[in-house]
Amino acid sequence: MTALHIGYARVSTAEQELTAQINALRALGVEDEQIFVDHGYTGTNRARPGLREALAACRKGDTFVITKLDRLARSLPDARDIVEELTRRQVKLSIGGSIHDPNDPVGRLLFNMLAMVAEFESDLIRARTREGMQIAKAKGRLRGRKPKLSPAQEKLLVDTYRRGQHTTAEIAALFNVARSTVYRTIQRTPVEPEPPETRRIRRFPAPGQETGTKRKGTTKPGIG
Repeated sequence: MTALHIGYARVSTAEQELTAQINALRALGVEDEQIFVDHGYTGTNRARPGLREALAACRKGDTFVITKLDRLARSLPDARDIVEELTRRQVKLSIGGSIHDPNDPVGRLLFNMLAMVAEFESDLIRARTREGMQIAKAKGRLRGRKPKLSPAQEKLLVDTYRRGQHTTAEIAALFNVARSTVYRTIQRTPVEPEPPETRRIRRFPAPGQETGTKRKGTTKPGIG
């Protein structure tokens, strides 16, 4: 049986830019039919349908391809668990084109360092969000009646959402609006149409963030 390259990409929001990750996976030899994408799932969430399907698609001798380690996991324990699973099943892991060898001490050290950096970045984002909210409250920006968002504020809100660094609840608190206002603002903002060549990619939106486009065909059963 011919070995395959199974690609996985993740974005924290439904509208966050995917083009760079998808193009990178293609450049690393992954066919569109073998690219699995999770929409709206953070790296700390292990229950991701796209990741589950991607792992289930792997067979002995295949290569599991990601562009960066933080796309796979945002915590060291999760990253290690996934790699151990791949190793048991004799599936290689490619991180940005570099094959990770769990039996190589230097490679293992580098992997642990990358996983720790991903975990640190996740903690740092949460800390900065809390600090920003505290400063805003101290300045009175989050007090009183909820203000109507100006066009500039709406643009900033959408940009913040699409960067995928904050949850909708955090964005709502930062802008002193309800989460429903966040969703309405995002929905009113046009999104560039998806290129036809990316429509074969297997996408898995988080609950409440469906894009309205259903994947054709059947999916392989997830691993238990």
